[in-house]
Amino acid sequence: MQDLLPLAEQIGKRLIAHKQTISIAESSAGGLISASLLAVPGASAYFLGGAVVYTRLSRAALLGITDEDMAAIRPATESYALLLARTAQQRFSTTYALSETGATGPSGNRFGDSPGHACFAVAGAREKAVTLETGDADRHKNMRMFARGALMLLLEILPQ
Repeated sequence: MQDLLPLAEQIGKRLIAHKQTISIAESSAGGLISASLLAVPGASAYFLGGAVVYTRLSRAALLGITDEDMAAIRPATESYALLLARTAQQRFSTTYALSETGATGPSGNRFGDSPGHACFAVAGAREKAVTLETGDADRHKNMRMFARGALMLLLEILPQ
């Protein structure tokens, strides 16, 4: 997690400077995104909450996303990442929300995505979704890379 802290510190400074808040909805990163942001002293000024949305059950219980909401959306896509981010932003009433979804490995997911496939999204004043393909089946490495990719996207979107 040490390599994630410099990004989290930059994000924290920007959020505090602009009096903005963040919420997180992550999946394959397993809480590393939230842990990185919360490791920064003063995180309570900007971090309002997050959820590890790893299963259909957790998606419904923690974010209230129903099967009907998912009718035209496949998990581990940019569309799904945007749904997660938009829903987290609404539920936590934050300025921004960051989401992550993917397949860490060592095998792909049941939707046909290879290990190392991830999608990230930010919802807020500006929205953006991106896909990352690490090409690696190392689960732990991918978790770190997914967290890093998500934090880098958030840093790109936040105002200076």
